[in-house]
Amino acid sequence: MPSRATLPGDGTAGAPPPRPGTSPDAPPVHVGNANVDAPPDRGWLLGHFKDPSDPRHSEDVEIKWGMHAPGDRRADWVRGEARTALLVLVSGRFRVELPDRTVVLGRPGDYVVWGRGTDHSWYAEEESVVLTVRWPSVPGYAVVAAASPDTRP
Repeated sequence: MPSRATLPGDGTAGAPPPRPGTSPDAPPVHVGNANVDAPPDRGWLLGHFKDPSDPRHSEDVEIKWGMHAPGDRRADWVRGEARTALLVLVSGRFRVELPDRTVVLGRPGDYVVWGRGTDHSWYAEEESVVLTVRWPSVPGYAVVAAASPDTRP
């Protein structure tokens, strides 16, 4: 079987074909590292709170890379939640408080999903990293208390 570089129609032998979306009008791309990019915005990597010119701006979804020391907790319960959320444990041990139960995420990959109207809070039982995805991205959930590292909407 001939190598890919010598197949007919591939363009110049040995050169990769042009990539789609490489025109000057292509949408912006952001490449980063969550461990570096998350702390300045209290963990938030993507959402309505990013500048509209930033490809991480979205009114559809929010993504948080939460790095929590043991004992970190949300300063106040979120009440009247208007979003759906998925929280996935990357490392550590993390507790999510819901009105009718407590969910402990103890193994990497453990997750919990709750829907609109579900009040919640959280507590890091150990040093933990959690990935949170919420939708839609809406303002109005910031916690003003300085005791919580989660003061973003």
